[in-house]
This record gives sequence, C-alpha cells and structure tokens, in this order.
Amino acid sequence: MGAAAAARTILTRMHEVMASRLPAQSKLDRVVEIIGESFDSEVCSIYLLREGMLELFATRGLNQSAVHVTRMAIGEGLTGTIAANVETLNLAEAKAHPDFQYRPETGEDKFHSFAGVPIVYRERAVGTLCVQHVDPRRYEDVEIEALQTTAMVLSEMIANAELIDEEDAFGASQLNTEPQTVSGLPLVKGLAAGFAVYHQPRVTIEHVMAEDTEAERQRVFRAFDRMREQIESMASQAEFGGGGEHEEVLETYKMFAYDEGWSRRINEAIDSGLTAEAAIERVQQRTRMRMREIDDPLLADRMHDLEDLSNRLLRIVSGQMGTAASQGLRKDTILIAKNLGPAELLEYDRRRLKGVILEEGSLTAHVVIVARAMGVPVLGRIRGLRGAVREGDAVLLDAEKGTATIRPSAPMADAFDGRFAKSRERQALYAAMRDVEPFTRCGTRIQVMMNAGLRDDMSALQLSGADGVGLFRTEFQFLVSATLPQRDRQTRLYRDVLEAAGDKPVIFRTVDIGGDKAVPYLRQESAASDENPAMGWRALRLALEREGLLKAQARALLDAAAGRTLNVMFPMVSEPWEFDAAKAVFDEQLQFQRRHRKLLPEAIRYGAMLEVPALAEVLDLLMPKLSFLSVGTNDLTQFLFAADRANPKLAERYDWLSPAILRFLRRVSQAVAGQGVDLGVCGEMGGRRLEALALLGIGFRRLSITPVSVGPIKELVRKVDLDEITAAMNNWLAVPPPDMRAALSEWASERGIEHD
Repeated sequence: MGAAAAARTILTRMHEVMASRLPAQSKLDRVVEIIGESFDSEVCSIYLLREGMLELFATRGLNQSAVHVTRMAIGEGLTGTIAANVETLNLAEAKAHPDFQYRPETGEDKFHSFAGVPIVYRERAVGTLCVQHVDPRRYEDVEIEALQTTAMVLSEMIANAELIDEEDAFGASQLNTEPQTVSGLPLVKGLAAGFAVYHQPRVTIEHVMAEDTEAERQRVFRAFDRMREQIESMASQAEFGGGGEHEEVLETYKMFAYDEGWSRRINEAIDSGLTAEAAIERVQQRTRMRMREIDDPLLADRMHDLEDLSNRLLRIVSGQMGTAASQGLRKDTILIAKNLGPAELLEYDRRRLKGVILEEGSLTAHVVIVARAMGVPVLGRIRGLRGAVREGDAVLLDAEKGTATIRPSAPMADAFDGRFAKSRERQALYAAMRDVEPFTRCGTRIQVMMNAGLRDDMSALQLSGADGVGLFRTEFQFLVSATLPQRDRQTRLYRDVLEAAGDKPVIFRTVDIGGDKAVPYLRQESAASDENPAMGWRALRLALEREGLLKAQARALLDAAAGRTLNVMFPMVSEPWEFDAAKAVFDEQLQFQRRHRKLLPEAIRYGAMLEVPALAEVLDLLMPKLSFLSVGTNDLTQFLFAADRANPKLAERYDWLSPAILRFLRRVSQAVAGQGVDLGVCGEMGGRRLEALALLGIGFRRLSITPVSVGPIKELVRKVDLDEITAAMNNWLAVPPPDMRAALSEWASERGIEHD
C-alpha cells in the first residue's frame, strides 16, 4: 500500500472517531487502536504536553496503568528528544540510542524497534506519536510518512478538544525588557543597528482534513503558477549590475520552483486526504527531516532553498501573503528569520535593510552570497530567536564579533555608536591608503594582494588598492551552480575577472572541490567514507582523477587569458609528481590551442599551494618548476596540529603565532630564498596585523588577504623596519617566550604599531 493510500485509510477511520460524541480521552484511546491496527504494531502511544512535561495520554500495548503516570521532560528519553528537536526518530533497536530511557511502569522492555514523530501545533511540538514492535526493524518510508500525516490530524483534533495547554505550547512568560546578548556565526561581516522585524508571520493551518480532494488539488495548481510568476519576476528585476554568481543562485532557485517531483509529492499528500495547506506542510516536514540527515553542507543549503519555496507556496495557497517585505520597511531594520531564501532577500528595500539575523544559515548558503553582493551584514546559527526578540526591539548587530545585543541599554548603545564611529574612522583612514604603495620604513616594497572567488569581489580590487588577486577561488562558481559549469561559462567568468583586474595580476587556483566542499552533481565514491573530508579525496586529487574536469578548466583559463599573462596555481599538492601531472594537462590543452591557431596567453606562470606539510620536505625538487609558491595557512595549520578547524572545541586552541607554525614557515621561507620563486601567504593569517608582522619578520614579502584587510595591512607595513622585526623574530624562535603573542604585542606597542 502506498503512503497516500495508507494515510487515507487511517484518516478515514480517525475522521469517524473525531465526528463522534465520545469524550476526548476515549477518542485518543480509539485513535491509538486504529493506528496500531493499521501498522500491525504491538504498541502505539500518544504523549501530550502538560505542565511542561510530556505525559502518556493514551496507549495500545503498554501497561494501561502507566497512562497519566509516565511523564518525561522535553529532551528526556526518546519521546522527549523527538519533541525537543521537532524531528522524527526511526530506530531498529531503541535501546541502542544514547537518549533511550527505560520506564519500568510501561512494561516496554520486550519491544525493540521504535518510530516516533512530533505532534506539532503552530510550529511547536506539543506531543509525540510513537509506535513500537517486538522485532528489531527500521520502519519503511511509507510508514513514517503515514505516521507524520496522522500526527498532523491529531494536532487539529487535540487542539479542538482543548487538550493543548497554550502556556506550555508557547512557553508563555512575562515579557523580557532587559538587555540580552546572543552569539552566532558571522556569515557576512559588518556592523548594523536597527529595529527587529520578523520576515514573516506564522501561517496558521486551520483545517487539516480535506472535504473535496479535487478542489484542494486545483488550489495547489493555481498556487504553483502564481509562485513561479513571482520567482520569474524577481529574477528579472534583481539589480546587481554586471552579472555574478548570485544570478546562478537564482537560476538554481528557479529550478526548484519547477521541480515536478516536489509538486508530485504534494499532490500525493492531498490524495491521502489532506487540505492543500496541510499537504504542503506535510512535504515540508519531510524536507526538514532530510535536512537533518544530510552531512553535506552544499546539499543542505539546496534543501533550505526548497523550504523557502515551500513557505512561499504555503502563504500563497492560504491567502496569508503578508511578509515584512510586502508591507514595506518603515525604519532602519534588522531582519529576523529562521532561514531566508535568496529571492526573499531581494524583495526588501535596501535603503532600510541594515542587517539580517537567522536561526539557521551557513557560510555557503545562497542567501549569504546574495547578501554579500548587497552589502548586508548577516549573523546566523542563533537558536530560539522568537523567544529572545520581539517585533520592534532595538538590535545592535555585530557580525564582526558574532553577537547581537537586543534591547540595549543607553550605555550599550553609546558604546556601540562609538565603536561604529571608530570603525568608520578607521575605514576612512584605510581607504586613504588605497593609492599608497606599501613600502616598509627601510624601503622594501611588500605586495599586498586580495583573495576573491566571485565576479562581484573584483570591484574591491580598485576600492582597496590591492596589488592584484593573489588567490581567485575558482571553485565558488562550482559550489553555487546546480549543474557542472560548462566551459563557456567558466571562460566568461575568468575573462570578466581578468578584464576587471586590468594590468594587475590574478592568480587562479584550479578547482578545489570534493571532501568538505562537495557538489551534488559530482559524486565521488570515496566521499561517503571520508572520516576527515578536508584530508580526503578533494582538490588536485579529485581533479587528476576527473581529468575531463581539469581539461575543461584548463581550456577555459587559456581562452580567457589570450593575449595576457596567465597565473595558475594547483591546490593541495603533496608531492612533485602531482604538480607535474596537473601541468601536463595544461600543456596538452596549450598544444591543442596552438594546433587550432587560437590566440594564446603571452606567458603562463605556474605555482603551487603549500598546504600539505609533506611538500616542504621536497621543495628542492619542485622549485625549479615553479614561478611562485603560496602557503595556504588555513589548511596547513589544521594539518600541522591534526586539529579540524571546523571543530569548535579546537578552533581557538592553536595559535598562528605558535613557535611550531612560525618555525615551519621560516624554514619554508629560507628554502625558497634565492631560488627565483615568488613566495607568499594566502589565508586569514596574513590579514591579521600581529600575524602579518610575524610573517614579515620571517621572510614573507607577499600577502594575499580579504579585501577589507588590505588597508589595515598596508598601513601596518609602512610602520615596520624589516631588520628590527627580523632580529626580534629570530631571537624569539631560537628561545620561544612563554607567550609569543604577548611578546610580539608588547614589541609592536613600544613602536606605536597598533595591532588586533
């Protein structure tokens, strides 16, 4: 039996119970019997929220004496975990789950398999619906879907029977008027102040069970048409100028809007007896469940796009179309949302929209790419926003430090204003450095370049006064695209970048995807088994295996750089033969271009990234083949310390000013000196003033950093005497002080050099 038919059978029988004159408790008792029989399940139980605890209200199969006796806190046991996370559990062996708790009064010790779904009312879990079997087995998808559909109907039933305690459901408490600071992940850096505005009100689903299935199907059909018209209109009106990756984001977004599989699943839910609104919500629950199971951040981001579209479709079909964007922003606004789609962000007045705070979000999310193009600071990964922020609250957003202050006191607001003003003053000072060449006090010219990865980033080249692009991450085009970028699209991007750079150099790093930067259209067999993706099948390793990928990129770069100098850098080189193999692909494509009398680059300079420590041991073999070498300090640090930089427990544990790192980098600098190879650093380390000072002291003369760091580093360079800092670093590295950072800070302060 399919999911729709199974659910329809259950709903038909439940409808009869709901329409009866039985007391509420008797209805619940009958419902667990219906569900248990339909699932051929030994146990079916309903837990509801009462006085802040989940209470066993009805059961088939457990001891009846446990009804209204067994109670669990939110987050306690399997039942509490389902409610706390508003997620489904499907377990072949319940006792193996770390949250399992045995309650002897229920008599559940003989049951092994367990499946449970939340009963959701107005976006909050108000209970759970669970089934159990004696035999260990995972429940089929069709069973889970039928269970979720049943839980939706139960939600309406128990609400009508007034079994839901409104205070429990919504955590009612006295309004908080005190200042509160919350922390999150900076997604787009910047400072902003404004008043909290929620992106959208809750869509309340009034009716779950359909009276006329065909009428519900027509409502969904019309809603899809209207939604697609809106998406097409927004995509055509988006104003960024000059094209960019955000356009590819919107194309991917449109692809989801026309996805037949999505609309088919909604229609199947209607076939089970649900209204159009309930069917959309039912499919959206399935999407959320899948999102929690996806480890791949890029795939998860695409699922967020689908949830955004689901919200839009739900508002259209319910007639509850009002969003803060449609109503218009009346004052400086900090937008609050669980998540946000790229198209929804485009609806807002950019003159009033000062910042965004998200409950979810990630650095690779499509909305972040669009927000960066709009120049809007974004702070993400903040849980419980609705409980902390009220509509109209004053908010100070610090997406530099990763905090937001809600309802700030007058002294807090004054301090923030002072910091904001100081930030603007510093930016003005650094902006004045745009046309100033970064010479040290002793007269040495330091190259200060910028990192980029988007077409839009290139505007920062002139604004910052950077000497060029020391790292152009070509993989960004692959990460935001729904399909593998064709060669002509790659060529257009690289040509646009070179034209925007003018006579300044651009170093293109060949595509670094795979591992922790997976793309859905290029699955490698080993990806699933990579316990540490950053050290797995990625970057040059993947590109050499997928030779067609590297060939297409090589041809695109050669075409784009016709008549210019092409700088190509291969990522994650571990041994010289990998560099040789990658260069051979370019040589082959260069010969192809010659045979077909194509216009060629004037010169080609090849380089490598030193991220894998092993490469440092064979530099003498590799350097004769290189024009330049760039040290990728982000990956190098985690490989040297065996510390995953994505692990929050390790993120702050190892310092870039550790003698181990600095001694390693000095050894690389000494090995390269006098070999005719340009040496540089590209990574966050070079963009921090104190770390940059240390790098200058151990022999590095080229830094490639974020555009916002160019001004501060140029200003730093002009205050440094290389002989002084080199002597100091040599002394410290010979006999390291207890705290290298403190020693360097004191040295800088004595010379009037400001540092982080």
